[in-house]
Amino acid sequence: MVRLLSMAVIGVVMAAMLHYSAAQTAHVVGDTTGWTVPTGGAAVYTSWASGRQFVVGDTLVFNFLTNDHDVVELSKESFDACDFSSTIGNIITTGPANITITTAGNHYYVCTIGRHCAGGQKLAISASATPGASPPSSSTAPPPPSTTNTTPSTPSPTAEVCPPTEAPGPKTNTPISPTATPPSQGGDNSSSAVFASVFVSLISLVVSFFL
Repeated sequence: MVRLLSMAVIGVVMAAMLHYSAAQTAHVVGDTTGWTVPTGGAAVYTSWASGRQFVVGDTLVFNFLTNDHDVVELSKESFDACDFSSTIGNIITTGPANITITTAGNHYYVCTIGRHCAGGQKLAISASATPGASPPSSSTAPPPPSTTNTTPSTPSPTAEVCPPTEAPGPKTNTPISPTATPPSQGGDNSSSAVFASVFVSLISLVVSFFL
C-alpha cells in the first residue's frame, strides 16, 4: 500500500514538472533578423512581438555579436526617451543573451550602444502570468461614466386660450324727446262759446242803449 502511494506521488510530481517545462517557451527576438538595428525601424520588433504570447517563465533570446550590440531592460519612460541613466538590472554585453521573464506585465528592452535605440533597436512585450491569460494592463482604466436617470418633465397642458371678450362700451343715453300732448279740443270749444256769449251780450247792451 505504501509503495503504491509513493509511486502515485512520484507520478504527480513528474507530470507537474513536464507541464512546467512544456509551458516555458524560448522566443528568438526578431527571428532571423536577430537583435540589431532594423532597416524598418522599431516597427519591425513591434510587429514581431504582436504575433506572440509571452508567459512568465518564457525566455527571450537576443542573438547579437559581442561588442556590436548589448541589451538591457528599462522603464517605460526611459524606453521612450532612450535614456540609459537608470536601468533595470545590468547591461548584458555578451551575445547571444538569454533573459527569462520573471514577472507578468510590460517589459522594455533596448540596445545602449551609439544611437541604436533611436534607430529602432528596442523591444516592448506584455507577459501574462499563465498561458491563455490576458497580460495586466499598464494603466488603470477610467471608471465608466455615471448615468443619471433624468425624469423627463411632463409639459403642462396648454391652457385653452379664450378669445378676448369685448368690453361693453359706455351706454349712450339717447334723449327721449317728450311727446307734446295736443291741447284738448274740448277746452277750446268751451272758451269760444263763453266768448261768443259775452260778445252777444255786449252787442245787445249797445243796441238797447241806442234804442
